[in-house]
Amino acid sequence: MLPALERPADRSSARSSRRARLATVLTAGAFLLAACGGSSTSESAAVRLAANPWPGSYANAHVAALLLERELGLKVEIVEIDENAQWVGLGDGTLDAALEVWPSGHADNYATYITELASVVDGGPLGAVGQIGWFLPAALVAQDASFATWQGLRGKEGLFATSETGTSGQFLAADPSFVQFDAAIIANLGLDLTVVQSGSEAAQLTAVESAIGRGDPVLFYFYTPHWLHARYDLAQVELPAWTEACEARPAAQRDCGYPEDVLFKAFHAGLAARQPAAHTLLSRLQLTNEDQNSITFAMDVEGLDAAQAAADWVDANEAIWRTWLP
Repeated sequence: MLPALERPADRSSARSSRRARLATVLTAGAFLLAACGGSSTSESAAVRLAANPWPGSYANAHVAALLLERELGLKVEIVEIDENAQWVGLGDGTLDAALEVWPSGHADNYATYITELASVVDGGPLGAVGQIGWFLPAALVAQDASFATWQGLRGKEGLFATSETGTSGQFLAADPSFVQFDAAIIANLGLDLTVVQSGSEAAQLTAVESAIGRGDPVLFYFYTPHWLHARYDLAQVELPAWTEACEARPAAQRDCGYPEDVLFKAFHAGLAARQPAAHTLLSRLQLTNEDQNSITFAMDVEGLDAAQAAADWVDANEAIWRTWLP
């Protein structure tokens, strides 16, 4: 079903080393501009961009950082941070922007920081549309069409059993910091599945790719956009449709799937006054699902670090990003 690939364990190690490099402060471009008589803004505080622990967030941050440095002569720092913790930084100004917020997981933060305190502003849509859900190899659906829906899983959960879950099926969860309601959904739908935490996205990807490589069934939390969908033929399991009424229930009572997410940007309220040119560029920045997938595929499959993958996209898409400049 799948092409011959490098061993997942090797790619996991490569991802870990890339994640370490992603913490590097991106100031080299600004120093070069200053040395060559560039913008005097190099002496001002850096623009601090949040990078959450998934590939698309790094892609957004590195594209923005490159353009802010190269085209506007600004210093930039990319800060690795949890998607929930970033709201405090956006509110107090220690972070300037988060470029990929999933609204379905942050209604409370939106209400607190944007609506009530007004310390954070909605920076407008990113351009990509996200969808969280349950996924499995499409080959399973080809073999048994019932796996396309949650009802079809009932009574067949044992197919996904592992040594860790006994006779129950395994449901492989994502990075624990991600917004996820799967334990409640499973319980409320009456499915015999045990949620197993992967610990990180890199660990989850390794487990998923290892299972697919062996031809083993695997059921897991995942989302789009992501390069994994370009690499493997995956099918999404149809869960009960999301409704506002379901969203309003306590998390423990969740019995519906996830909504489609129009991803948006969030800025510290003082960014426009402190760095108006950066605010303009970040407000205009737009990356589609296809843009993100091409950058993250280069990062996590072809082995480029995030800065190089972003630079390659920028080099190939000048007609797009030129319209973002002040």
